[in-house]
Amino acid sequence: MNYVVLDLEWNQPDKSELVNPDLPFEIVEVGAILLNEDRQVIGEFTQIVKPVVYSEMNRITGKLIQLHTKELKYGKSFTETMKDFFEWCGENYIFCTWGTQDLTELQRNMKYHGMPPLATRPFPYLDVQKLFSIAFEEERKVRRSLEYAVDYLHIEQDIPFHRAFSDAYYTAKVMGEIKEVFVFENYSYDVFHVPTRREDEVNVLFHDYAKYISREFEDKTAAMQDREVISTRCYLCKKNLRKKIRWFAANPKHFYSISVCDKHGLMKGKIRLKKSENGIYVVKTQKFISQEEADEIIAKRDHIRELRREKRKAGTGNKK
Repeated sequence: MNYVVLDLEWNQPDKSELVNPDLPFEIVEVGAILLNEDRQVIGEFTQIVKPVVYSEMNRITGKLIQLHTKELKYGKSFTETMKDFFEWCGENYIFCTWGTQDLTELQRNMKYHGMPPLATRPFPYLDVQKLFSIAFEEERKVRRSLEYAVDYLHIEQDIPFHRAFSDAYYTAKVMGEIKEVFVFENYSYDVFHVPTRREDEVNVLFHDYAKYISREFEDKTAAMQDREVISTRCYLCKKNLRKKIRWFAANPKHFYSISVCDKHGLMKGKIRLKKSENGIYVVKTQKFISQEEADEIIAKRDHIRELRREKRKAGTGNKK
């Protein structure tokens, strides 16, 4: 399998009232590096895209990426560019991007231009920004800039940053510095197209946690009443687990639980509610944790409960 390391530059109007809600960001440049399974460069792609919605380059964006309105006039159309790009990609590949936004905006632009979708359900890709954190940071939640990663790894900076091709080039260089094979097993999932059927939901097991991406629900109540959403099942031995701490809301969008597996120990569950076009969907992760980590979650729950009690008392006092 090959790797398509992709980076996009997009344009938007200077004034917010001129934003087209169907296309808030219009792609104006595509850059990509094709790597083989050994992460060696076997191809390059770069193309300026002629805009049809925002013909004038945003002043701030244009200054950052050094791309000007007059250059856009000589670009190819978006549909021509995509035809060339997907032919260049070949057949057996996975997308790799720095961060999570490029594939979303690519698909939004494809939809606007009436092109067939990349997929009709969530599909895996590699977020190299996340892979860098897993490989080189103690705290995996840390999100570093591409320039930081290049500096950290002492990669030679032989072309300027902030153009589609150059950022794809440096992202590929960062990938080449990641030696542990297990890091590349940490797929992310693009959810531009949320599952609409139970059979299209995602259940995937990584080396130290499990992830579930639900189908679309009408609202939070419907989601949190679904048996699969609120289930806590050991992802190693597949047994339904006894809950030590039932699901509680840390905030309107995040819920936590702690369950107990007699064989594998304490398991943290985390539910995140995310907006979709017609409602919401759920991303649930489950991971085995230490007693110390469990105590922190219990303390968080107790703190939230205390705040709610104080709020109710204050409300009762005001009524008097």
